Amino acid sequence: MGAMGAITDVPGVRVGHVQKSDDGWLTGVTVVLPPPGTVGSVDVQGGGPATHETDALDPTTLVSAVDAVVLTGGSAYGLASASGAQRWCEENNRGFVVPGGVVPIVPAAAIFDLGRGGDFSARPTPDMGYAATVAAAAEEEGHDVERGNVGAGTGALMARTYKGGVGTASIILDNGVVVGALAVVNALGLPFDTTTQGVSAAAAEAQPGSQLNTTLVVVATNAILHVAECKRTASAAHAGIARALNPSHTLADGDSVFCLATGSVHLDRTDEAARQMSLITLQSAAADVVRLAILDGVASAKAVSTPAGEYGAFGA
Repeated sequence: MGAMGAITDVPGVRVGHVQKSDDGWLTGVTVVLPPPGTVGSVDVQGGGPATHETDALDPTTLVSAVDAVVLTGGSAYGLASASGAQRWCEENNRGFVVPGGVVPIVPAAAIFDLGRGGDFSARPTPDMGYAATVAAAAEEEGHDVERGNVGAGTGALMARTYKGGVGTASIILDNGVVVGALAVVNALGLPFDTTTQGVSAAAAEAQPGSQLNTTLVVVATNAILHVAECKRTASAAHAGIARALNPSHTLADGDSVFCLATGSVHLDRTDEAARQMSLITLQSAAADVVRLAILDGVASAKAVSTPAGEYGAFGA
C-alpha cells in the first residue's frame, strides 16, 4: 500500500474551486465532479449540518448515481450554490433521466463562515457554484488540486484561532484500488498531531456562539461499490475525522462524509470471506486517507488578516 497526493488520483475525478476574498467576502465553493455513472452515498454525523439532497443518497431510495458534490461556505445560505452546479450538469445532459430531460443529482454541504470577511450577506451564489463546476470540468485527468484557503476553505477556521482550509490525499492498495479524499477543515477542534497542551483548550476559549463548525469530506474510489457499500464506507471514513481532530462530531459541528465510487476496479468477491475482507481493507484505507487529507488542509492553510482580526496559521 502506497501513498499518493490527491483525490484526483482516482481516475475521472476532477475538482474546481471558486472564491472571493475582498470587499467583505471571505468564502467560496468547491465542486467535486466525478465521471458519469459514479455511485455515491453520504453519512452525516455532526449535530449541526447544513446539507442539500443528502436524503436522495440513502441506499433505500430510487437513485444511485451522483453527478457532482458541492462543498460551500455560507452556512445554509451557501447551499444555493448547488443550483449552479445542477445547471451545468443539466446543460451537459448529466442527471437522472426523466420524461423531457434529466434531473441532476447534486448533493451539497456547507461550512459556517458567515461574516468572516466583514459582510454577513457575502455568501456563495448559484453563479459561484456554476463557475466552480466549469473549473472542475476544464481540468485535465489527474490534475493537481489547489489546497489551503481556496474554494470552500477560503474562510475556514479552527477553534476560532487558526486558519483551516482544503486538504487532499490518496492511497493506492495492493489490488490497484485507489482511495482518495478531499477535506474542508472548519473545525471546533484542533489536530492531535501537535504539541499544543490541552488540544481542546483553544476551542474552550472561543467566544460564545462561535461554535459553528464543520469538517466536510468527499471520499472517492475507483472500486465497484453498491450504494449500501458507499454508505458504509462513508460511515467508516468518519473515523479519520476523529483521529485527526479533537473534539469532532460535536453538537455544533456539521461533520459530513460523501463517498463516491467510480466503478472501474473489481473487488475480490469470490466468497463471503473475501468480500468482507476487501470491503474492510477499503474502508480502513478511507479512514486513513481522510485523516491525511485533514492534516494536509491544516498544513496548507495560511494566516490571514480579516475585519474580525488576525487569524494565525496553525503551528506558526
